[in-house]
Amino acid sequence: MNALRLGARQASMVWLEPHRVHAGGQSRTLAPLSSLPGPPSRETLAEALEGLPAGPTHWVVDDAWMPSLLLRDIVEVPKGPGRDDFFKWRYTQTLALEAPQMVQALALEDNAWLLAGMDEATRNSWLHTALTLGRPIRSLVPRWLWLYNRLAPTRELPGMLLSLRPAGDGAYAGTLAAWGRNLTLLRQWPDPAAPEAWLQDRVLPSAAYLHREAHAPHELLVWGASSWPGSTLPTRLLPQDLPAREAL
Repeated sequence: MNALRLGARQASMVWLEPHRVHAGGQSRTLAPLSSLPGPPSRETLAEALEGLPAGPTHWVVDDAWMPSLLLRDIVEVPKGPGRDDFFKWRYTQTLALEAPQMVQALALEDNAWLLAGMDEATRNSWLHTALTLGRPIRSLVPRWLWLYNRLAPTRELPGMLLSLRPAGDGAYAGTLAAWGRNLTLLRQWPDPAAPEAWLQDRVLPSAAYLHREAHAPHELLVWGASSWPGSTLPTRLLPQDLPAREAL
């Protein structure tokens, strides 16, 4: 199973977030909106997976369950098993994680690496549940990366993406990703904020940084919010039915 590359399209898709699961063309509410999401129970996952045809599945999961990290200027990495240990150490130290993590690394251009990880206990539970029900997991991908893989390659100019999860009271938690020739910036905020705060405290400072680095974004793509405040950065809201389109 690969955490960073998408599986073949013939695999069924599971879109999993703290407040909902979408599988087999059906969406199910899981829990009230919360700023501190916990993973769904095995029973909840089993009910969702039973609606899918038997066979491999690829999962898109909330960014909070698969934190990601962009490392730059990594001139040399250990070879062999030492490489995995090095990236796991960098990942857990940078994100201050105590629980054992499963970490995968993807080499990018210009001595950069993208790391994505997941709590080992949660991952093993999901793998076991899916395998037991005859829907083995072929890939696990954080939501921001799934969106990025579909949007960034189609853009000719640098841009910025917000992958958001509603957390109640009009606030959102999520990820900011920006690209030029490739991924240039990745920032994640588990603490919720209103759209106005996202814009003033997170989006515009990130855009200013990218401008200094000669990667000024030409547009802002927002997924997960039904409305967004205007700014000098052209903004487009992405359709909310993307999980349903892919699931079909």
